[in-house]
Amino acid sequence: MPGTLVGSRFVRRVSMVGVSGSGKSTLGRELAGRLAVPYVELDSIFHQPEWAPLPEEQFRRRVTAVASGDAWVIDGNYSAVLPLVWERADTVVWLDLPRRTVMHRIIWRTIRRVAGRTELWNGNRERWRNLFTWDEQESVILWAWHRYPIYRQRYAAAAHDPRYAHLTFHRIATRADACHLFDSAH
Repeated sequence: MPGTLVGSRFVRRVSMVGVSGSGKSTLGRELAGRLAVPYVELDSIFHQPEWAPLPEEQFRRRVTAVASGDAWVIDGNYSAVLPLVWERADTVVWLDLPRRTVMHRIIWRTIRRVAGRTELWNGNRERWRNLFTWDEQESVILWAWHRYPIYRQRYAAAAHDPRYAHLTFHRIATRADACHLFDSAH
């Protein structure tokens, strides 16, 4: 599934999917830069100040507006809006790194963000208590652990689903796959 079409004139709308910590944002920003298209993180739309979720209908409207553009890289897995994104996308980049790699990344990323008081979206910051909770709605680490097999199954099935035949899937399972994606983006 890694391919040579990314960066061609046929690739203009890319959906980046994968579990938290898999590298969607890093790879998505770089890909958007190479394609010279806007980059949008769905988290930045969904998570309002104080981590308040944007009501679903407003979320759907805002994502529809973004996805109606001619070219973009949209990063996120939200089931409420993924069909809207995929309806317009031409390419899906699915980050499917080994669980141990994802967990290593998400733990260190969370510690860096908490310690550095890094602002994420709309004034929101990760909190120390999120490192120690067993509530996956509060802990991105637990969220990633529990969602890993769910997303893996979801995107493996989607890549072979006739409803998505209009999409080109690129599964990124290794660093070499990511490099190949960028080698083809020239």
